[in-house]
Parts: sequence; structure tokens; C-alpha cells
Amino acid sequence: MTVSSPQITRAQLEQFRDEGFFVLKNVMPKSDLEALRDKCERLVAERDREMDRLGVDTIDLDHRGSRYFIHAHGKSPAVERFLHSDLMARIALAALGPTVYLFNEQYVVKAAERGMKFGWHQDSGFIPYAHRPYLTCWVALDDVTEENGTVYLLPYSRAGTRDFVEHVHDEETNDLIGYFGDDPGDPVIVPAGSVVSFSSTLFHRSGPNTTDQMRRVYLAQYSAEPILTEDGSRPRHLADPLNGL
Repeated sequence: MTVSSPQITRAQLEQFRDEGFFVLKNVMPKSDLEALRDKCERLVAERDREMDRLGVDTIDLDHRGSRYFIHAHGKSPAVERFLHSDLMARIALAALGPTVYLFNEQYVVKAAERGMKFGWHQDSGFIPYAHRPYLTCWVALDDVTEENGTVYLLPYSRAGTRDFVEHVHDEETNDLIGYFGDDPGDPVIVPAGSVVSFSSTLFHRSGPNTTDQMRRVYLAQYSAEPILTEDGSRPRHLADPLNGL
């Protein structure tokens, strides 16, 4: 895989401002890609063992052998180096401005042939009180296609809003759903090592994985200021500053 330098163009930043997202293909160093894949495999196995211990097949949004959302921060020096890397700092600083904090991170995994879909939502839908929109970097650890459950984006102009809207809890899947229109969105078809960057107020969804291979994604989220708990007493997740370049 050829890795290009993370040059973010004016057109991409205008697209982020006007429509809520931009895409960078083949920008992740191969060493980081392999390190994140290796840690993902280990964490999925640990999650399955935890389900075994509890005698359950579902923990929060995780469904055994189907869909996983797993945090890696504090469990892998390689992952933390990637989160604070030159690549991720350049992306976050370009989108958010001169002050950037690591806010949250997690793997999003869809198992082969059984990976569940995920409904229309905004990432801000998971914070049920006022906050400044933040940045999600959706890092493809595998080539992503419609067949293996890639993300679909709904540009601001077609969603009819760039603001947070109230979400509804789906009792069957535990998903939060915020868009109920007919627009299917645009699928992101990119090779492994690409980064899809979008605002926390951009609606997105994903389809099921119908292939015979696992589909792995790593999410790194950054904010322009620390996002605190509702009472303001502490960070909601993380509040690690990134140094400017």
C-alpha cells in the first residue's frame, strides 16, 4: 500500500464546513495499520471471554459474534501513539482549529456474515446535553465496501440540518436513531488505511457485513475544548491535549 502525506486541501475543508465531512485515502502508515489490527483481534477475544463469564451474548451495544464497540485507550501504547500521531493531529487541527483534545476512541467491528447494521445517528446523539460539536475520524482497518458494512454519510444539505436532533432508543438493538427520512446516504468505498473525518452532528449509518471476512474500523474522536459531564465536574471521557504542529 502506498501512503501519501496527509495534505488536506481547501476544498476538503470547505466540504467539512458545508456538508460535514471529508475523506483522506491511503494516509495511514502500514506499521500503525498492523498495530491497530493486532490490538483489535486481542480485544474482541477479551470481550467474548467477558460475555462467557457473565453468561450473556450482549453487553451494551456489543453483540457476540456480530458487532463490537471496544475501547483501547490505556491498553496499548501503539494505539495511543497513533491517537497522538502527526497524521491525526494534522487532521484534527485542520478541522477544529488551533486547540485540540483527544475526546474518545473505540474499535467498531462487524463479524463476517453476521455483522449487524447500525441505524442513522449523530455521534452527538450519545451526549444528551448541550456541547460543542466534535470530530470523528473513522479509520478503515480493512478495505470497506457496501457488502462488508461500510459507513453511509448524509450530507448536511440533504439531512436538512447541521444541528443536533433528539434521538430515539431502539429497544431491539440498543441503537440511538435520529433520522427517519428516505435518503439512503452515500456509501464510503475506500481502501484500508483511509480516514473519513466528519462532524459529530453529521448523520451516518452502516449496513450489515455480508462477506466472509471481518470488517474492522477504529474511531478516534477529537474536540476543540474538553467535553465535560453535564454538571461540569470532570471530563465525560478523555481530555488529552494534542500539541500543535
